[in-house]
Amino acid sequence: MSAREFEILYKETRLNLEPASPSAIVQIRVSPQSSYGRSIASSRTTHVADDEKGYRTRNLGTASSIYYRKHHTSPRGFHWRVLEGDTVLSIRAADVCKQRREADAPLILHLRFASPIRISCIAFSDTKEQDALCVYVVDQANQLYTITLRPDHFRKRSASDGGLGDACRTSSPPGFSFKHPHRLVAVNPDQFIVTMHDGGILRFDRNRSHDSMNNGSMWKETIYNVAGWSQSLRGLVPFQRNPTIRYDKINMELAAATSTAVTTMGFEDNAFLFTICLDHRMRVWDINTGQILYTGDVLNATRDPQDVGKWVIDPSQSNLIRIVEKGEGHSLVITFSPVGTGEFKFWSVRANESGSVQVKDCFPEAQLMPPSPSSLDVWTMADFAVSQQGSDPELWTLWKNNTTYRVQTLQVRQHSSAGPFSEGWKSVFVENTIPPVQTSGPCDPVDSTEKWLDLIFFPGRFSRSTLETALAMYEKGLGTYKETSTKGSKSIAESICSVLGSTTTLDRTSSGGIDYEQFRGTNDTQWMRFWRLLLELDKQRGEALSLVLDGKDGMIWVACADSVAAIRLCSGLDRIYHNLQSPKKKDEDVAALVSAGLTFMESFTDSMLQVSKAALRAELYEDSAKSDDDRINSFFEKAGFYRQITDEDCTQVVETLGHNFQMLTPRLYEDLFDLITSASEANSQELREPFTRLGQKVVVRAMQETVELHSQILFSQLILLVHMEYESDSDEEALHTRFDIGSVYRRLIAALRRLEQLRWMAKTELSIAVSKSDRSSIGPGTGSPTAKRGSEDAYSITALQGLTGHLFGLPEGHSQPLLSSIMDLVLDFCAPGSSTVLDTWSLQCWLLKHDRPDLAYELSPFASQDPFSTYVQGRVFLALTDYGTAAIYFRKASIGLSTQIKDNDRHSAGLLDDTEWNLLNSGLSNYYAHIVNLYDRQKAHTHVIEFSRLALQLVRGLGEEAHGTKTEMLSRLFMASTAIGHFDVAHSALLAMEDEAMQKSYLRKLVEKMCETNHNAELISLPFSGLQTKVDDILLEKCKATKDVLHGVPYHQVLYAWRISHNDFRGGAAVLLDRLQKLRQMGDGDKLGTEDALDTQVTRQYLLLINALSCVAPQQAYILEDVESQAQLGHHNSGDGTTVADDVDLENHLDDLAKRLEAEKVAATRRGNQDGDAAARALLAKMRQFSAAVGQQHNQTPRAAGERKLLTLGDLRKQYQQELDRIVAIQNNQFGFAEDDFMDVGA
Repeated sequence: MSAREFEILYKETRLNLEPASPSAIVQIRVSPQSSYGRSIASSRTTHVADDEKGYRTRNLGTASSIYYRKHHTSPRGFHWRVLEGDTVLSIRAADVCKQRREADAPLILHLRFASPIRISCIAFSDTKEQDALCVYVVDQANQLYTITLRPDHFRKRSASDGGLGDACRTSSPPGFSFKHPHRLVAVNPDQFIVTMHDGGILRFDRNRSHDSMNNGSMWKETIYNVAGWSQSLRGLVPFQRNPTIRYDKINMELAAATSTAVTTMGFEDNAFLFTICLDHRMRVWDINTGQILYTGDVLNATRDPQDVGKWVIDPSQSNLIRIVEKGEGHSLVITFSPVGTGEFKFWSVRANESGSVQVKDCFPEAQLMPPSPSSLDVWTMADFAVSQQGSDPELWTLWKNNTTYRVQTLQVRQHSSAGPFSEGWKSVFVENTIPPVQTSGPCDPVDSTEKWLDLIFFPGRFSRSTLETALAMYEKGLGTYKETSTKGSKSIAESICSVLGSTTTLDRTSSGGIDYEQFRGTNDTQWMRFWRLLLELDKQRGEALSLVLDGKDGMIWVACADSVAAIRLCSGLDRIYHNLQSPKKKDEDVAALVSAGLTFMESFTDSMLQVSKAALRAELYEDSAKSDDDRINSFFEKAGFYRQITDEDCTQVVETLGHNFQMLTPRLYEDLFDLITSASEANSQELREPFTRLGQKVVVRAMQETVELHSQILFSQLILLVHMEYESDSDEEALHTRFDIGSVYRRLIAALRRLEQLRWMAKTELSIAVSKSDRSSIGPGTGSPTAKRGSEDAYSITALQGLTGHLFGLPEGHSQPLLSSIMDLVLDFCAPGSSTVLDTWSLQCWLLKHDRPDLAYELSPFASQDPFSTYVQGRVFLALTDYGTAAIYFRKASIGLSTQIKDNDRHSAGLLDDTEWNLLNSGLSNYYAHIVNLYDRQKAHTHVIEFSRLALQLVRGLGEEAHGTKTEMLSRLFMASTAIGHFDVAHSALLAMEDEAMQKSYLRKLVEKMCETNHNAELISLPFSGLQTKVDDILLEKCKATKDVLHGVPYHQVLYAWRISHNDFRGGAAVLLDRLQKLRQMGDGDKLGTEDALDTQVTRQYLLLINALSCVAPQQAYILEDVESQAQLGHHNSGDGTTVADDVDLENHLDDLAKRLEAEKVAATRRGNQDGDAAARALLAKMRQFSAAVGQQHNQTPRAAGERKLLTLGDLRKQYQQELDRIVAIQNNQFGFAEDDFMDVGA
């Protein structure tokens, strides 16, 4: 029997169990006989498994299922697995949705036991009084563990930091000392049952009077046997035992229960235990009294005592009975007999409060033997579940063939005249197809390694442990493997590329050229080997272990070794695609259209597909002003598939759609588009129950599958439509004469465009930093706004989940099962006219907020042309440091974002704050001010200048806001211009400033910056209107603060040049005198500047000083020198050859000068030089006036500034001559050794 004979109504969505962050796993060591049963938290370093056995032990579960609590809902479901040689019990929350204000529970608890646990002796329960999960475990050392887990254990790491404490209790039940436990089932938090190897049961009742300090046992044990104590004791006597079967080193009696189920039948004080025993009998126990209320064959058949051995059930079978409570005192019990081909039996069980039960066969005349998925292989019924659909039950079955499984379902019609099982079996489509691997060619747009990485690292395809183990096994095959716990700082992708890349070399051909073809072929061969190794390991992860029904939400799950699979309803297009061979009557035409398109494209080679998809990308991303006919013709020519298709390919299309494609009608295409349109408006309503992270993963994975399927079908329809348009023999028979193919073409392009955007979102994975609210859950973090890839303080999600995950959930008034609600949500997202608008700008803002401009750029082709979208494109290029392109977008958006609007939707995923929003839609000046701020953050000074000028040009008004904008823009303009050396612009901004304090501060910055960058000439050339005195003061202050005048910024020279350029020669001379004095103080002034011995720093400075004073009138040719600075140089010879003390008074010096002038007067009179005498007298008069003024100032002011003396041009010339004589004396080795022993320069 082929699987295709079953109609496919459901699809499987498989999810990885790998945590989003490694720090989400909490390791807890559970120790037996520890003090008061306390557990201790521990950390564990995991190493990469380097072989298949180690991989199975560390990563694949031996048992797995999902438990749903009855009394509490946050969280309600818990997925558990047994790992690492049955020593670890892994438990995590498994809710798909949650209440609106409830916190998520992302932590995974790994309970580590000292001894391997019995996978058949694990049970869970919850109580009304306490919001907690009770866990019961029996290990192979017969230790009983009772563990109580609160919801905080799954939300906060701090809840487990000190271990579980009293929440974990251990005991050694005496009943286990002479009986072997086989199955454990929980009745309620205060009671559970353990079935034994001899057919008896051991009931455990919580000891309420238990004192943990005095008594080690918290449970009271009661033993019940099938045939009383005498029969039980007889089994202990040799040669008096009942027939047994060997299992797990134990002889199990045929009366032992191998599958159990508990029900209360709606009663508060009664509970009943249903068991399927090895002797093919069902027994019903009254748990309170320990009596067996019913015993009968599982199939209600009478067996010959001689054939008992033929109907023995294997002890490993644990899923043979399910109970559906239908009301007080009434239950529907479904049993399965695995003997032979297998058969189901439905029982109606009624009970009363006195404890009696009545068991009735619901369909005594009917047999239900489930068909296996295929008659070509050996399939085994592994598990089943029963859900209640109205008054009729729905049966779900899980079939296994090694690691492959199938799920089938049957709607039972109890009152159908055609029989209860006449509805027919339906199938679940299990995605087990291997993703196609495209061959690499010389014309590929991307490198082959890039294609392999995209294939391998597709989100949700392979777990990290699978990739690491495959890489280790591959390295072992190469002989290069080194056993380490980590690959250092390399990511797993980098490690794979490094290892596989080392196996390929780039050689040369026989002609000497580089052999790219050989390199490409060898590289693909190595990647293919690694790919096959991955597939072999991954296949084991999908081994089904149990089938779980969530009766409340109507969800079906398959728990696998290292994954879980959610069963969801197929959409209309899914059903047609998966049932193309046998469509329903109403879908035959649409199925023919879909089949024709897919069949036509099956003949396309890889190169044809690449060219066609390239032509499609041009249609999706480029806005075209062409007509529909031109667009279709352009696509037809660009795709060019008509050059390579055969007549046989065309004939198949004609055979399917009829001659001249007569089947095609506008109504047929409407039916096709209706299949990809959701009739539900659930996504537009307010969410009542948002999805958890697990629920979001289900939706994202379902979205990935749906996008791929819909894209494949619609792309084939686009190719088929274009082909049929140009396949007609004449224009009269062309397709466009019958209906508007342009409209169909546009709708197909619109649908494919949305699917392409969703595909990008679903395949793009990124790391999100742990938020402050989640840091206590995921683990300790640094709180950085953006996490690096691979950091344990971040969790990985797809862009689809991160960008739209908040939209996933159940709306108000929702009443459908989850398996259909998920289908509606996914279909609505994928529909072209979806109620969920995917604003590209919003997605890009979110990515920019999380510091991923590279991903935001990839979304640019989907961006619209409205002003804010254009602005966001500018932000994307700005983050990519493409400042020129960003400026183009910012200018393009300026008009639209400067105009005031009434209702401004301030949604930007946190990219813009309120201050930035206030600058938008409030005038061009404010908009450009905002752009200036953006560029200023990036230190893009050129564009800061550009937009600052624009903002200043457009500032209007005299109000406080306008003044503030102008001030800020002038400040930004000045700082940016100064930073990149545009000092003329900075000078203009400085002059425009109205704030004197700011102007003075920035003037200092400008002067200092220009001096430090050797732009002295430009500084001198700038006018500094109204600020010249301030510039002089700033330079003078810098000169006074300068100690080393030979190194560093030459402030003295700058100030000298500044004063000379402004005709202040005496001021320039004063600066030179200060520099001369500091040169002599440094002692470096005697160093020769050239080969000329008389050319030193000091002599050159004298020449400059004399030259400066020579440029003024004789009566102005003097400067004042601080006596204090002269004292630092020691005594020196005066201009007339006498020694002048450092503390000589200025007035006395003037008297001496008057005497000298009088002597010179006599000599001048003899020579007839009256003009010189008049000039000398005028100079002396001015000096005395200056002396009087200075004296008056000294009388008013303390002598803090020190005394000063006057130096004339003649004094400076004589000092210069004296300096030259001193240098000559030094050259002639004439030195003075004592303080008063001067050099004899006349020798």
